[in-house]
Amino acid sequence: MKKAASNYFKQREGRIAPAKISKLKANEIFVFGSNLQGMHGGGAARAAVDRFGAIMGQGVGLQGQSYAIPTMQGGVETIKPYIDEFIEFAKENPRYKFLVTRIGCGIAGFRDEEIAPLFREALEVENIYLPKSFIEILK
Repeated sequence: MKKAASNYFKQREGRIAPAKISKLKANEIFVFGSNLQGMHGGGAARAAVDRFGAIMGQGVGLQGQSYAIPTMQGGVETIKPYIDEFIEFAKENPRYKFLVTRIGCGIAGFRDEEIAPLFREALEVENIYLPKSFIEILK
């Protein structure tokens, strides 16, 4: 690995989303995997409803202190447009700190190696905090 890339990932290490998120500061947003119908029945989606203001019936976007990214509608290629939309939203809202969970890697059944590359552009966005497993893959 080149020195510049090594330094980049060293700086990035300070921007790792916690593995378990049970509380948020006022400017933090819990980013979770959902389904298009917004039936947030289990996993991180259920936590988003119970703790962070996610709305049943809303499968995409900001809701309370959470942001839903659909992951249950098909293959990885169907998830990418929603991740791209999220990244643009984060860029437009620098006052928020977005804590991304391992979206798609629980109930949806994808592996970190399949989802992490979809977040490559997020490495450049200062207010997006990715799971450690995603950052390790993107190195």
